[in-house]
Amino acid sequence: VQLQAFGGGLVQAGGSLRLSCAASGRTFSSSGMGWFRQAPGKEREFVAAFRWNDGSTYYADSVKGRFTISRDNAKNTVYLQMNRLKPEDTAVYYCAAPFPGPNYWGQGTLVTVSS
Repeated sequence: VQLQAFGGGLVQAGGSLRLSCAASGRTFSSSGMGWFRQAPGKEREFVAAFRWNDGSTYYADSVKGRFTISRDNAKNTVYLQMNRLKPEDTAVYYCAAPFPGPNYWGQGTLVTVSS
């Protein structure tokens, strides 16, 4: 199983980025996929997740209203649209599956938000 995350980069505060995570080797159609992040010197934290079976979405309070998670079933891919980015969103973002209880992790993609 491989999860490949990409789409990170440098953006100014208030800007937007879209992260993508493609899963290969198996599908997670009976569970879900999620995004986590780890800022320098901090523990990894949950960001957002999507459940395939019922379409439920989950968000950390810190990103609600700014981030949107979505998926493409045909491509076995999950996206994270990040709007109105803040400097405190700076972190390495990881996709993970299944959700809940992930045991597969992508390699991480760095998001840097400048003030």
